[in-house]
Amino acid sequence: MSSTAPETIRTPKARVACDGASDIPGGAALGHPRVFLEIDEKGYVDCGYCDRRFVLEGGPADGGH
Repeated sequence: MSSTAPETIRTPKARVACDGASDIPGGAALGHPRVFLEIDEKGYVDCGYCDRRFVLEGGPADGGH
């Protein structure tokens, strides 16, 4: 298991999509199936495939507000 923290992405929307490779040009084959995730009252949601954490901007889990 890796000791580094999962990638965190701040987003203004409560509904997000993750395919594990959106930042790799033409890299969809390198990621995972696209899943749609909903940020709940905690202010964040983790992708079950790649462990990316999506944090709602201005929400309770957003340390940058």
